Amino acid sequence: MIWDDVGFIVKSEKRKNLLLLLEKPRTPTQLSKAMRSSLANVSLKLKDLSDKGIIKCVNPESKKGRIYMLTENGKKTLEKIKEMES
Repeated sequence: MIWDDVGFIVKSEKRKNLLLLLEKPRTPTQLSKAMRSSLANVSLKLKDLSDKGIIKCVNPESKKGRIYMLTENGKKTLEKIKEMES
């Protein structure tokens, strides 16, 4: 399962950058600024990663200031990606 997720991430430089940024919990606005990408684009990527169980929102009831972080699966996936690139 991890290798499917690794393949999904490495197909997109933006998804990979997003995953790297989420080594620390962050809001979509913080991610958008760090990636120099639109909030809409970041939100779509967050949904894709969340649907795959790679990241999770720790405060989903909040309308603003949602915080995202890696799941255990996301941490393992990121670790594999870093191994591949070293």
